[in-house]
This record gives sequence, structure tokens and C-alpha cells, in this order.
Amino acid sequence: MRILVLAPHPFYQARGTPLAVKTVLEFLSARGHQIDVLTFHEGEDVEIANCRIYRIGGVRWIRNIRPGFSAKKVICDVSMFAKCLSMVRKNQYDLIHAVEESAFIAAAMQSLTGVPYVYDMDSSLAEQMVDAYPGLQFAFPALRRCEALAVRRSLGVLTVCAALEDVAHGHAPDKPVGRVEDTTLLGPGTHSSNGQSPETALPAGVGSQSLVAMYVGNLEHYQGIGLLIDGFRHTVARVPNAHLVIVGGLDEDIERYRRRAQHLGIAAQVHFLGPRPVSSLNGLLQRADVLVSPRLKGLNTPMKIYSYLDSGIAVLATRLRSHTQVLDDRTAYLVAPEPQALGDGLAHLLSDPGLRQRLATQAKAYVQQEFTPAAAQRKLSAFYTMMESKASGAKA
Repeated sequence: MRILVLAPHPFYQARGTPLAVKTVLEFLSARGHQIDVLTFHEGEDVEIANCRIYRIGGVRWIRNIRPGFSAKKVICDVSMFAKCLSMVRKNQYDLIHAVEESAFIAAAMQSLTGVPYVYDMDSSLAEQMVDAYPGLQFAFPALRRCEALAVRRSLGVLTVCAALEDVAHGHAPDKPVGRVEDTTLLGPGTHSSNGQSPETALPAGVGSQSLVAMYVGNLEHYQGIGLLIDGFRHTVARVPNAHLVIVGGLDEDIERYRRRAQHLGIAAQVHFLGPRPVSSLNGLLQRADVLVSPRLKGLNTPMKIYSYLDSGIAVLATRLRSHTQVLDDRTAYLVAPEPQALGDGLAHLLSDPGLRQRLATQAKAYVQQEFTPAAAQRKLSAFYTMMESKASGAKA
């Protein structure tokens, strides 16, 4: 089949959704499909067999497009709509694979041209928009209806977690819904814990006797970095040799959170490394004693969780459904999303090497049984076998 993939974000970048899209593209390529990708103007080109990348135009002045809903993304989505319409009219596509909000573009293309689409639901768009802009709460029912319409018009919905599977079934109980969780990024191409490279080195202030808590990911508000820093103040009060290492984020976010740490008087023990390549992830994680995911909001499980679990390092996470649909008390130390609870929990975990080892061992066994790349490929294959059949029927 000839498939148009709509990726409404900078592609490629080494963060959650672009990484997941790359996995889908590699899967479709291996399946023998011809793929065109329409994405934003930012991002790196990647070489994938049978795959061509097209980028939107007319918005080159928009830079540093962040994850989540934003005015910048809305402007880029308008440009994507125009480019998509041109491409669909020019080419004979059998199917559109629409990621996140591009499902609305795909629904419009279906009405105009009859090309069916798959809705790749990485988050609930209605909830994401209201979380980003609380002033839109009044529009939440209308946003949910729009989301429901995109689900109902699709051939099927591909989700990344049980919570989003429930959202899709809630909108359309009879709609085919596939669930393909993210997988670990710790593979043969990543640095091991042996030796040290500039990408995996810790700051000079972190000594051999330090106990290290580490966060890896973007620094958007919903990730809970403010909560983490506020909580870490309580950790330091109980574990004076504790250090917090934060990997990832834009310069403006790093500066904002650095000022927060200074205000709390813990700047000497809070370190920001900035972005690091995926190839260095394993080496970085091995420098930690505890890996932290302080998520505040959202339904989807953070992609980092699967690599955390596979690392052999103990995990601390907030007790929210985005975490508990994958984690439990056997595989992670779960805490309430409050500064005191997080700080005390982190102090307890850093102070108990036996507990850390037990959690890490159980977590690694769990992820290697349930969330391997091979398991994801099987789930994707089962879903796309059904979608290919339905797409052929829709075009007949």
C-alpha cells in the first residue's frame, strides 16, 4: 500500500512521540509499504527504506516547537492541512496514518477525497489542551465531541496505553482499537556502563560518595520538574550527600528551574546536563542510584518508564494512572504527587540499597517479559493486518 503518515511535530527529534513515529515508519517499511511522511519544518532527516520525508512550508520563522498543545503548533497544523490536501490530490494514497491532532486533518481529507485513516492516539487531545490552557475548561465538552468524531470516522485507533484505549472505546465502543505500548530504548546501540564518555559523565560536583537521583526527559510543566525540585529539598534534609541530575530540556526551561533550585538553597546539589543523544541513555542511567518520573498530569505512560525499568536501577514515580497502568509497588516506589511525599520517598529509597536492588530486579524481569520490541512488533502487526484489510475494503 501507499501510506501517508502525518506527524505534527518536529521530526526527527530524540523525544517521545517522534521516537514512537520512527518505530512505526520502520515497521511499515519492513512490511513493504511505500511511505510518505508529512511533518513540521523542524527536525532531522532520517534514512528509512521506502520512506520519503516532506516538510511544511511558509512557517520557517517558527522555531523551538515544544511538546504538547501550543499556538505555534496550531499555526503549523494549518500549514500541514494545506500541504496535506495538495499531496492527497496529487498522489493515490491507500491510507493515512494520522498522529495526534493530525487525525482532524485526516478526517477532513477523508471527507474530501475518500482516503481512509488510522488515528494514532498518543494522548487525549481534549485533556491535553485543557491542561495546557486551563481557561479552555469551558470548551472541554466540545473538544471531547471533536475527539470522538475523529475516532468514529477512523478505520481504527492505535493507542499507547490502557487509559487511552478506554478513551477510544468510550467514544466508539465497536471501533477496532490496538494498544502498542512503548518499549525500552536500551539496546545494543547504546553505551554500556563500562567506561565513561563526555555524554555520560556526571558534573564535577557529584562525587564518588554521592547518591544520585536522575530524571531524563523534557521539562514541560506536566512532567513535574517543579514538584521534583521542591521535593528534593526534603530529600537533602535527610540525605545530605544526595544529588539530583536532570537530563534534557530547553535552555529557557533549564534556567527557570535552576533559579528555583537557587531560591530553595539547593543549587549546589541540583545539576542540569541539557539534552543528550539516545545512544548515551544507558550509560547515563547507570550513573544513577534512583531514576525519577514525577509526572503531574496526562493519561499516557511516559516513554522513559520502559527504559527506566530495563536499566537495572530502582524507579520512583508519582502514583498517577499514567504510571500505575504499567507500574505497581513491586516494580517501583510510588509516592503521592506532593513535595513532602516525593522528597521523603526519595530519601527512603536512596537510604535503602536492599530495597533499591529488589525493585530494580523485579522491574527488569517485568519489562523484559511484557514490553520488549518484539512484543510491540507483534501487536503492531496484528493491528495493521486488520487495518490493511479494512483499507482494501474501503477502496474497493
